[in-house]
Amino acid sequence: MNRQIIPPDLQSCLLCDDVRQETTGKFILIGLFDTIGAAQFPMTYPRLCAVIRWCSGEGDFQQRSRILAPDQRTPIVQGQLIPVRLPNPEATVTNVEFFLNVVFPEPGTCWYEVLLDEDLKLRFPLRIQRLSHPPAAF
Repeated sequence: MNRQIIPPDLQSCLLCDDVRQETTGKFILIGLFDTIGAAQFPMTYPRLCAVIRWCSGEGDFQQRSRILAPDQRTPIVQGQLIPVRLPNPEATVTNVEFFLNVVFPEPGTCWYEVLLDEDLKLRFPLRIQRLSHPPAAF
């Protein structure tokens, strides 16, 4: 029997500071964001997490994520290839990717992209802003 290949849908992609997984398998996302602020540039963001969920597909695929500079061409950081294996259309896959010590050279609108088999599936802005005063310490 030939196995059918059905490209999956990208159900969600969220950026956050950290991710934990309960023993039940549920994910806990900590510090969701779409903007990063800093008083000085270049700025190093210590830990950026992406939670990416695929559904409604069947087959084996490769996911890659990246952040592009404001020029929309230059990669600031690019993730590794991550397998997406969906044995049937009811299956889901949630991938968590960590980017450590990401350097943003200047303020501006960067672009977060998710590719599947090198085909762009999602692109959204990640705003990098200069703060007029440093954030308060807790």
